Amino acid sequence: MKTNNKRRVLTAALATAFLMSNAPVFAAGEKIAVSFQTLSIPFFIFMHEQAVQEAKALDINLLVQDAQASSSKQSSDIENSLTQGAKAVVLTPNDVSALAPVINDVLDEKVPVIAVDRRVEGTSSAVPFVTADNVAGGRIMGEWVVKNMPKGANVVLITGQIGSTTAMDRAKGVHQALTAAGSNFKLVAEQSGEADRAKAMSVVENILTASAGTPPDVIICSTGDMTLGAVEAVRGMGLSNKIKIIGYDAYPEVLKSIKAGEITGIVEQSPSKQIRTALRLVVDNIRNGTKIESVTVQPFMVTQQNLDQAEQFSAIK
Repeated sequence: MKTNNKRRVLTAALATAFLMSNAPVFAAGEKIAVSFQTLSIPFFIFMHEQAVQEAKALDINLLVQDAQASSSKQSSDIENSLTQGAKAVVLTPNDVSALAPVINDVLDEKVPVIAVDRRVEGTSSAVPFVTADNVAGGRIMGEWVVKNMPKGANVVLITGQIGSTTAMDRAKGVHQALTAAGSNFKLVAEQSGEADRAKAMSVVENILTASAGTPPDVIICSTGDMTLGAVEAVRGMGLSNKIKIIGYDAYPEVLKSIKAGEITGIVEQSPSKQIRTALRLVVDNIRNGTKIESVTVQPFMVTQQNLDQAEQFSAIK
């Protein structure tokens, strides 16, 4: 968008409505918009808390937006943030490609953009990102199965939100690990749980019902909430002692479930490190002209043996 007359003349009422519909403004420096895919799940809630803390440390004015898992709302929010004078946009995109048009508008305005947790594709120029290596994280889950069940295993994979790069990458990594291990490792079912606990619980229940008498050895889930949903399903069907459950995203409720022995392992993807790094990068760009480079955070598996290495371990002491 080369000219923005329409946006420039938005009424004061719209500006007021925008501010009221989003989180409070913090600090007193540059305005930085942070658009979250949703603020209804623990991963992004914690990331939001960390963003607020980092904003105070950096002395920036944080404009927090909750897209409520809607690409259209996220696009509108980001467009409105430019009207509010945002000097940079940090986002956890709802969809890999749906946000490309609004991101192109931001890029046309010469406003820096960085994606967190997920990538954005299809834009006029590449958008840098800070994210965990989700393919590697998926491989870690698959390799755990191979290492701990060397004779072979039947595996169920519950994938995340359709259209998100995290879901695609984690599934890719699981497939890579199991395929490399040979034919004794079988993916007997793969279905999306839509990154939702109740949905994942229902999906797992249906899979277990269909495989009555021959339950899988392992259930792999690509988000923390879905992992907890799988725990509920397995417990409800009396199979807790027969099925191992591993997943992704080490937040407190999940860590408590590991401590209790309900979840065997969870991949830590360091959400605090991700969002804090992204904010530092855009601030350095604004203040010093430093080019924003993508950063990949290396994930690792958390089990009962190394529980204290989880980023949010202090919350369960």
